[in-house]
This record gives sequence, C-alpha cells and structure tokens, in this order.
Amino acid sequence: MQRLLDILLSGLALLLLSPLLVPIAIVLRLTGEGEVFYFQDRVGKGGRMFKVYKFATMLKNSANIGTGTVTLKNDPRVLPLGKFLRKSKINELPQLINILNGTMSVIGPRPQTQRCFDAFPVQSQEAIKLVRPGLSGIGSIVFRDEEEMMHQDADPDRLYDDVIMPYKGRLEEWYQHNQGVWTYVLLIVLTAWVIVSSNVAVAWRFFPSLPRPDADMARLLHLGDA
Repeated sequence: MQRLLDILLSGLALLLLSPLLVPIAIVLRLTGEGEVFYFQDRVGKGGRMFKVYKFATMLKNSANIGTGTVTLKNDPRVLPLGKFLRKSKINELPQLINILNGTMSVIGPRPQTQRCFDAFPVQSQEAIKLVRPGLSGIGSIVFRDEEEMMHQDADPDRLYDDVIMPYKGRLEEWYQHNQGVWTYVLLIVLTAWVIVSSNVAVAWRFFPSLPRPDADMARLLHLGDA
C-alpha cells in the first residue's frame, strides 16, 4: 500500500509542481555555476548506494571544501539562489523522481552520505537499512533546524557525531518499528506543519511514543516541556 501511495503522490506532485520546478531549473541553468541538478551517492535500503537527485544549491566541489558533506547555516559554499531553495526545502523536490523509481519513499529516514550514515550507532544503522529512505521522515522533522544548531556550536563535527546522530538514530529506529500507512499519512501532515511552523514539539502530540530527548537535546531542539 505504501509503495502504491508513493507512486500516486509523487506522480501527482511532479505534475502539479511542474509550473514551479521548470522555472527553477531554467534560473539555475542561467545562474551560479550553470548546474541544474546535483547527484550524490547516498545509503539506501539494504545498505545499497544510490544517486539522490537535488536541485544544485552549492558549489560543484563543495564535498571537498570546508566541512565536506556536513552543511552549516550560512555555509559559504551555498549559492545565492541555493539559500532560498534549501530554506524552503524546494531543493529536495527532484527526489520525487527517486520516489517514482523506487529508491526512495515519501516517508522514511533521510538518505545519508556514507560519512553521515557511519555516524549513526550500529543498531540504528541496521534498523535504517530495513526501510526505504524518505523525502521526509521523523528524523528530518525533529531536526528541521539542524544546520542552525551546528552553526551555533564551537565544534560542529563533535555535536553532529556525538549528540545529534545518536538521538536521530533512535528516532529512525522508532520509525522502523512503527511504520505503516497511518504513520505514513500522519508524518506527511506533520511535515506540512513544520514547514510553516518552527515548533517541532507537536511531533510528540502526534506520536506520544517517540523517544524523549534528554535535557541537553531538548534545549537544542527548543522543546521546553515537550
């Protein structure tokens, strides 16, 4: 059922969003470095690597500059139009093609580069490999401001590896154990909510069984008493 919904929703979205996607592709071709799409190897279901599609928002050689595949807020490698595309998440929309071809789902763990995937605890890695990666998911919803968190830390690599990824891994394990059509639908609704609202605490109202963060992580996520 989820695969059928993936095909129907991604096909419909590509059709309805074409008046937005085509002009963006033209503007990208005429500005920046002239690249429209960015293709990057990501870890997929079963641990198999696949090419994820995105609109080009960064310098071509960005993976070999600065913090590599980890992106910070106000990262100097991001192109001018890329800042808007990344903030609005429009840069992720070409992944609708990945959903159509079956390498991704609308909902699932965000596909990671090998370096970022390796930062997950081993138990989380094994759970993540059991499901298709997603355009959105509980991990990307809760950590919608991940780039800003890292930008504000004196040691972003330590924060990413030792603080963010262990907890994000617990969230993705929760998804693997609780996946189903109802979870799929609610996560789509929750994705729409957090696009227009910065309050991720609502995730625990949708899903009371979500793993609770410790006090330090709650402060990072601005959760208050959530």
